[in-house]
Amino acid sequence: MKIAMIGAGYVGLVSGACFSEFGVDVVCVDKDENKIKQLNSCVCPIYEPGLENLITSNVNSKRLVFTTDLSLAMKDADAVFIAVGTPSRRGDGHADLSFVYKAAEEVAANLQDYTVIVTKSTVPVGTGREVKRIIMDQKPGAEFDIASNPEFLREGAAISDFMRPDRVVIGTENKRAADVLSELYRPLNLLETPIVKTTLETAELIKYAANSFLATKVTFINEFATLCEKLDADIQDLAKGIGLNGRIGSKFLHAGPGYGGSCFPKDTLALAKTAQEAGAPTKIVETVVDINNHRKVEMVDKVSRACGGSVEDKTIAVLGLTFKPNTDDMRDSPSLVIIPELQKSGAKIKAFDPQGMREAKKFLQNVVFCRGPYEAMDGAHAVVIITEWNAFRALDLVRVKSLLKTPILVDLRNIYNLSEMEKAGFIYYSIGRRELRIGS
Repeated sequence: MKIAMIGAGYVGLVSGACFSEFGVDVVCVDKDENKIKQLNSCVCPIYEPGLENLITSNVNSKRLVFTTDLSLAMKDADAVFIAVGTPSRRGDGHADLSFVYKAAEEVAANLQDYTVIVTKSTVPVGTGREVKRIIMDQKPGAEFDIASNPEFLREGAAISDFMRPDRVVIGTENKRAADVLSELYRPLNLLETPIVKTTLETAELIKYAANSFLATKVTFINEFATLCEKLDADIQDLAKGIGLNGRIGSKFLHAGPGYGGSCFPKDTLALAKTAQEAGAPTKIVETVVDINNHRKVEMVDKVSRACGGSVEDKTIAVLGLTFKPNTDDMRDSPSLVIIPELQKSGAKIKAFDPQGMREAKKFLQNVVFCRGPYEAMDGAHAVVIITEWNAFRALDLVRVKSLLKTPILVDLRNIYNLSEMEKAGFIYYSIGRRELRIGS
């Protein structure tokens, strides 16, 4: 089989590389000529563990090709996947579908034989129908079908998620299109992966519902973390106590500075807007969005409190800038709120991230970017852990204490235990646990 993947961003690149690993001939299309040149040289423009090796292997096997020419990509393709960005639209929070609709127009211009047109991008209900209308209006009589095949990829674990998914969702109007997509995913039959075949509209809504539910779990545990701090309870024990209930589950019950990334922020907002317009507002999701926005600002108060009530004229070392570990993605990262707010309060920032500093420099101003965690901490008044990279999980606490002007560590990911920090003599603030003010 052969497919075309429109968009060589995170979703398109991972999906295209993984399909080629399945033995499918894949042509990825992108308008960015420099990116295509890099990819054809087997240089991955994003950081995702294992992705560059996967690209290299399949480019060398001639199953994976990158081009700016859509007509070349679509020639003899059984399916065309639209995997372009759908960011939040400025001003109203709706998903910006301009890239999707532009892709649909270009697909119509190059459509020849029967092809399944698949939306891989996360799109609101009704987008597939509009893509179909655009193609039919531009090319009457064309033979094609529309399908929705939402992705469920976690950054940092995307290849595993694609190769060993917990489910595949296929939304379409007829059996012919469903059969094409089922054949593409046939290698997953050995794993007995559930394939959910449903309507176009339901498939589009499933992705939003899934992300909104997970965002709600994150926000729920963050709310309880604040309550634990007020009532002298421990959020980690609480999360374990409820997560062992099979009906709840332990995943996404890790308290922190709020969710970020390429999916949860924009998808929760887009769903809330869609639901409002449909006359069935999702009050829970609206509240989740509001709480998460405030959560990041609340972390600045925690840092200030740890520093004696003010960060003015103090140097703060920040460890971790990306929204999560094992990615260089800065989109809606808590650091993009926390650092500027600390700067507004008079703090000077030194920062380090294992993979995210190149991207971070595009968004953060007046930050001293360091070559390692200890360089960032040297001479600082406090250190704040925002992202739980493995490199920060076993810091030499004796060295940390010797480098800091005051032994203050604010751990927004709870990667250290209280007894360890108490023994080391730190002023230690974490999330949903008691505060230690025994530093000397």
